[in-house]
This record gives sequence, C-alpha cells and structure tokens, in this order.
Amino acid sequence: MDGNGRWAQARGYPRVFGHIRGATRVRPIVREADSLGIKALTLYAFSTENWLRSESELSILWKLLKKYFQKELNELKQKNIRLNIIGELERLPLAIQETVNPMLNELAGNTGLQFNLAISYGSRREISQAASYFAKDCLTGIHQPLDMNEELFQKYLTTNKLKELSDVDLVIRTSGEKRVSNFLLWQSAYAEYVFTDTYWPDYTPKHFREALFEYSQRERRYGKVKVYNNELNTL
Repeated sequence: MDGNGRWAQARGYPRVFGHIRGATRVRPIVREADSLGIKALTLYAFSTENWLRSESELSILWKLLKKYFQKELNELKQKNIRLNIIGELERLPLAIQETVNPMLNELAGNTGLQFNLAISYGSRREISQAASYFAKDCLTGIHQPLDMNEELFQKYLTTNKLKELSDVDLVIRTSGEKRVSNFLLWQSAYAEYVFTDTYWPDYTPKHFREALFEYSQRERRYGKVKVYNNELNTL
C-alpha cells in the first residue's frame, strides 16, 4: 500500500495526512475482495525497514492501526473474515498487542476470506528465521539436515497457517514504484505483478477490479511450455 506520504506532499499536506487517508482505503478493498470470492488477501502495512522512520510518524501509524482494529472487529466477525498478522508482532507497542491479540483469537474460527496484515514484516527476515527454526529442530533431533525440501521449509514460514493459500497469485503495487521491497519473496516465486501509478490513498475497488482483470488475461505457465497445434513453443 505505497504512496501515502507522496500523496500528501503533492497536495501540500504533512505526510501523516496521507496515512490517515490511506487507512480509509483498507475497508473498501477488503470488502471488494470478500464480495468477489477471493480466498486470501494480504496488505503490506509496515515493513521492517519502516522502523527507521521518525518517532512522530510512527506514533501516528500506531494510533491509526489501533483505531482500525477497534473499528473493524464487528464487521470482520459478521462477514466471517479471519484476520492474521504476519511479521514481528512482538516488536509493536504493547497497546497494539493488547488490542490485536484478543481480536485474533476471536476471529480465529472464521472460515471466509483470510485477511492478512503484514506488520513489522520483511521477507528476508522471515526466511532467515525459518532457517534458524529448522536448524534448532535439527539440533533437538526432530529433523535431520537432509530432511529439508521446499514443502518442509514452507512450514517454518509465517504464512504456514494459510496452508494451500500461502502461495501468492497476484501482487499489486501502488504509487508507480516497480520493485518488490522485501515482500513475500518465497511465496511470490510464481506470482504475477501489476504496477499502478495510483497512490494508495486514491486506490479504489475499481482499480482493484482492473488489476484482477489484467491478471485474468495472463497465462501462467510455471516454467512449462504451451502447446499450439501439437507443436511445442517456448514462451
């Protein structure tokens, strides 16, 4: 969800105005994903690198995050949406942890849209931690080094709770930037990407549907080849 600060600065406002506006874009996108029958939606809310921002900006972000959780609980319950947090929740302010942990427990049994918020998340960090957890299991005799394969490794990632939904189909990045920024690197190995110049505070369900339509026009081959008239053509 990129471009909050630049959206505000382009209009002569402090960066925090972009975060306030951007927070209002989450609900309509979650609703749209749910209404379209999408099974899992992950929003990258705060990266491990974002900790380098000023204390004043971080303070606003935490207030907005707490307010969001408090406002959305009832609707998420009514719509059977399950909330997951991926990232280092333990690094967040205690007030956020005390708000979100009961909410996670209350929504844990929901079976509809799996709504994931990546907070204090970095994919390199996630992968290195997964390797560390596996190494510890080897030391305790649970596994041997040669047990390692892709299927086993995925069980050590924070997205393991999503099971078959952990692999990403589509990544959408707003604001005109064309980079992945340490987001779900393992899970997005075969994802399609859509980049839009629209800043997140201006992003609407219409933009979301347009990205989904573009995705629907693509052919995913996973390294394979397509057959035309019984002839193999590498694409």
